[in-house]
Amino acid sequence: MNILIVEDEQHIADGLRFNLEAEGFAVEIASDGRHALDVLLVEKKAFDAIVLDVMLPELSGFTVAKKLREADVFTPILMLTARSRPEDVLLGFEAGTDDYLPKPFELSIFMARLNGLLRRREWLQREKVSEKVASAIDKIYVVGGRTIDFENLELWNGAGEIVKLTLMEVKLLRHLIENAGKAVSRKTILEEVWDLHEDTDTRAIDNFIVRLRKYLEDEPNNPRILLTVRGVGYKFVKD
Repeated sequence: MNILIVEDEQHIADGLRFNLEAEGFAVEIASDGRHALDVLLVEKKAFDAIVLDVMLPELSGFTVAKKLREADVFTPILMLTARSRPEDVLLGFEAGTDDYLPKPFELSIFMARLNGLLRRREWLQREKVSEKVASAIDKIYVVGGRTIDFENLELWNGAGEIVKLTLMEVKLLRHLIENAGKAVSRKTILEEVWDLHEDTDTRAIDNFIVRLRKYLEDEPNNPRILLTVRGVGYKFVKD
């Protein structure tokens, strides 16, 4: 598998490359955000995962992730951050990253997170959902004239256009569909979708919902599928 490391601290980048290559990965390093975008968007090199530091010269990791997603590059991103406040983690998720690891970190934890990210994408592409909702959600789920393709991380809208989804968008959407008809609290979303247990600002969740409504609703400002439950959170309503 091919991994791109975007890290400006040379000793960290070299150490990660050494250990990844020892595990059989092919590794390339980009020392700043612009270099990373050149490799991915200009040279169009393909990678199985991107290890992306937040604090970078030229462009921040948040900006790099956002630009990649806007360019329809949906390679899984593991964000490395010295700013491990929940608000910063959620900013990373909102920009399109798929998992995070606060610095400093142990190599074993890094490898577990990276391998877990690679397995998670494989799972989303190959495996059906849990038995409790197997009758309702399979690899394909249709709602509101839209078709969600969990296998390929895509949504086909009513106009026949394909919208690429990030892993975090898919995880949130899957969680809401699995709990269709029930009010799901923002706290539950933080803990069960993003594995964040600290008290934090939940506006990033609201921003995710706004984006999902644009994908799913005929009138995003007057939703029929992703409803707000005042004072609690959100509820997914089937057709």
